[in-house]
Amino acid sequence: MYNPSMRLRGPVAELAAEDVRRVLEVSAIGAFLTGKHAARRMLGVEPVAGCRGTILFTGASAGVKGYALSAPFAMGKFAQRGLAESMARELHPKGIHVAWINVDGLILVPGRDEPEDRPRSMLQPEAIARTYRHLIEQDCSAWSNEISVRPWVETF
Repeated sequence: MYNPSMRLRGPVAELAAEDVRRVLEVSAIGAFLTGKHAARRMLGVEPVAGCRGTILFTGASAGVKGYALSAPFAMGKFAQRGLAESMARELHPKGIHVAWINVDGLILVPGRDEPEDRPRSMLQPEAIARTYRHLIEQDCSAWSNEISVRPWVETF
């Protein structure tokens, strides 16, 4: 599972190329290297019921639509999504499940409170984890290669 990302906010005309390059090294190149080495390892094992393993990439809504002042983050998440789709098309026939998960919304973490008038309006970490586990446990006859999780208050 590849989850890291790096944010850099600001007007495109004012962003430093080196800073953008660092964002892409974490979001895009890091995902590629993780996927490459995971695939290499999985290709070397005997399949069980036709399956060798699962590679998951954590995306964000920025991988589907760019946002103002957030171009580098969108660039990295679009790259992850494209990588996951390419890997899925290449590796699914070889018994390796690859999926991209769009985590679309705020995640409830320590120090972040939900509004009292909107209970369960933030993504619950346990619920996200269950989604990842479901992807890992999917039968290879019905793999998902892209899925979105979002709380009931998110618009899309």
